[in-house]
Amino acid sequence: MSVLVVTGTGTEVGKTVTTAAVAAAALSRGRSVAVLKPAQTGVGPDEPGDAAEVARLAGDVTLRELARYPEPLAPDTAARRAGRPAVRPHEIAEAAEKLAAEHDLVLVEGAGGLLVRFDETGATLADAARLLDAPVLVVAHAGLGTLNATALTAEALRARGLRFPGVVIGSWPADADLASHCNRTDLPEAAGAPLLGAVPERAGALSPADFRAAAPGWLAPRLDGVWDAERFTKEHRTA
Repeated sequence: MSVLVVTGTGTEVGKTVTTAAVAAAALSRGRSVAVLKPAQTGVGPDEPGDAAEVARLAGDVTLRELARYPEPLAPDTAARRAGRPAVRPHEIAEAAEKLAAEHDLVLVEGAGGLLVRFDETGATLADAARLLDAPVLVVAHAGLGTLNATALTAEALRARGLRFPGVVIGSWPADADLASHCNRTDLPEAAGAPLLGAVPERAGALSPADFRAAAPGWLAPRLDGVWDAERFTKEHRTA
């Protein structure tokens, strides 16, 4: 895959750190990587955004941000309130295609969940993925409620004919509760797609060197890593 769209089942699920882990794993394999953030919200003009955080953690990646809005809202709402143009799906697709011409992997990180509105027409990240004919990786929360959110996201992807390689748990708790342990087993069934990794909580607080060294161990081979779902399950058994 030359373009991979990364979405979440909602906000604060570890999407940016997971994107950084995918980037770091690809870089460890000698692949060139670009990161495209179509709409950055809730960040001032001189503040580092999500793409900059991916670069800080992962290393030598090309960054591209199409629009930035100061309020932490959905892109359509944030653009309207800021009096600035919205980002259109065709703009996302065109930017990703240009980056793909010069990089082995382009990661397109969305804002919030799959169907968050990007403009006044109701266009979403799913529309950009369709234009790109790109697979969509879903980042999910570990705890209670994640099965429903993941199933809904998977259903929306399939209804639109989009490819869905699997799910990554974006923040696996150091002291996982019963729901998280059960969800680890049940997520593939809810998603109808494999579990492709689990990024430990607070991974983003690691030093960049430690993050880059550890990232392949959090992701399955399909994402350039060495993580194994069966081994992970055995290591995190619960009664």
